[in-house]
Amino acid sequence: MTAFVTLEVEDAVGTIRLSRPPMNALDVAMQDQLKQVAEEAAARADVRAVVIWGGERVFAAGADIKEMQRMSYTDMVERGGALQDSFTAVARIPKPVVAAVTGYALGGGCELALCADIRIAADNAKFGQPEILLGLIPGAGGTQRLSRLVGPAKAKELIFSGRQVRADEALRIGLADQVVPAEEVYATAHAWASKLAAGPAYALRAAKEAVDRGLETDLDTGLSIERHLFAGLFATEDREIGMRSFVEEGPGKAKFR
Repeated sequence: MTAFVTLEVEDAVGTIRLSRPPMNALDVAMQDQLKQVAEEAAARADVRAVVIWGGERVFAAGADIKEMQRMSYTDMVERGGALQDSFTAVARIPKPVVAAVTGYALGGGCELALCADIRIAADNAKFGQPEILLGLIPGAGGTQRLSRLVGPAKAKELIFSGRQVRADEALRIGLADQVVPAEEVYATAHAWASKLAAGPAYALRAAKEAVDRGLETDLDTGLSIERHLFAGLFATEDREIGMRSFVEEGPGKAKFR
């Protein structure tokens, strides 16, 4: 089988590379490979942060519409869970994940970017959930993750209209975290990931889990999640290194293993 999704590891940063020319359309094979690669990145000890990268031209322009057109209701009943699972596998990587977005991130492409913790967008990037124009709604997490990120009113406006969002607007509404020239997107995302990869792995994992799980529940339960994760970090070597360095050398100088 052709490898449309690969994992390349260098200096503790794993790059999940999408490569299905010309537009990285996310067909069934690509979805399944995405899940496998995300699970590999989650499991590998030599991967401490992840970049998702679609290449210089396009992040991912959405699902493979020709493939979807052939699918019936029962086909999608059978496939819908696996579709969501492939994206959830990315969202649940217990390490910092940075999306490097150039060109189109539409439909499934936008939903994949939403699975990252940080989104670095090229100045030519365009985000959107155009499923409504096909008589559909987002089915790989868009209705849920987008509303949590930009708020329900803005998410509804984008989903109801199906319009595309340019990089400057994406930055303004919180859909992107930084906008840079297109030729600098991957380097900027990799620099973010490299910095995080050098941090305290268990504390970063706990921070991600506390935020993500807390968003799924009420405040009291979220505070309980935070309290237990906070206490658990007192059993880690990273906590010892960080506090000792702070006392002896001052803040921000710890070298975590």
